[in-house]
Amino acid sequence: MNIKEELLALQDISYADFQAKLIPNIPRYLFIGVRVPELRKLAKKVIEDPETSKFLKDLPHKYYDENMLHGLIISEIKNYDACLVAVDEFLPYVDNWAVCDIMSPKIFKKNKEALLEKIKEWTASEKTYTCRFGIEMLMSHFLDDDFKAEYLEIALSVKSEDYYVQMMVAWFFATALAKEWDATIKYIEDHRLDRWTHNKAIQKARDSRRITPKEKEYLKSLKV
Repeated sequence: MNIKEELLALQDISYADFQAKLIPNIPRYLFIGVRVPELRKLAKKVIEDPETSKFLKDLPHKYYDENMLHGLIISEIKNYDACLVAVDEFLPYVDNWAVCDIMSPKIFKKNKEALLEKIKEWTASEKTYTCRFGIEMLMSHFLDDDFKAEYLEIALSVKSEDYYVQMMVAWFFATALAKEWDATIKYIEDHRLDRWTHNKAIQKARDSRRITPKEKEYLKSLKV
C-alpha cells in the first residue's frame, strides 16, 4: 500500500485552500486537502499494514496531510513503549499547531505515572510543538480524577515567548478552572501567569459552558 497515493485519492482542493488559511506558516502547495474524518479512517486502515512502519520512519514528510496522518497513526499504537518512541521520533518534525494537537495516544491513559515524567520532559523543551504537546497531554490526562494541585505548577513552569506555547498554557488554565476551580482560581487571583496568558486564560474560561455565570463575572473582575 502506498500511503501517499491513498492520501492523494482523498484530495479535496477547496478543503486544502481552507486549511492553508488556518495554518499560515505552511505553504499552500504542501496541503493535499484530506478531511480529518477521512484521515482517521485511513489511520485505522493502515495501522497493521507492514508499509506503515516504513512511513513512520520516513521523516520529514513532504505534505501537511502526511504529518496529520502520522499523528493519527501514533494515536492508535497499542504498546506504550512503542508509542512513546514513535512520539519522540516525530515531535522534532512537528511544525504547526494542528499536527501537534491531533496527536492523542489512547494508550497514555493506562500509563499515567510514566507519562507524567515524560510530560515534565516535553514541557521543559525549547521546541515549540514539543512543549505544546506536553502541556496538552497534561491537560488531557491530569485534570480529572487523579488531579493534584502540583500539576498546575508544571504548566506554570513553562517559560516561553512563543504564541503557540502561551496559547496552550492559557487553554490549560482555562480548562483547569472549569474542572478544578478551587485549586486553579488562586493562580488567577495571585497573578501567577504573565499578563497575556492570564487574560487569555480568563477569556477562554469565560467562553466555556462549564464555568457558571457567577464564576465568569468574578473572572472578568480579575482581568489585568
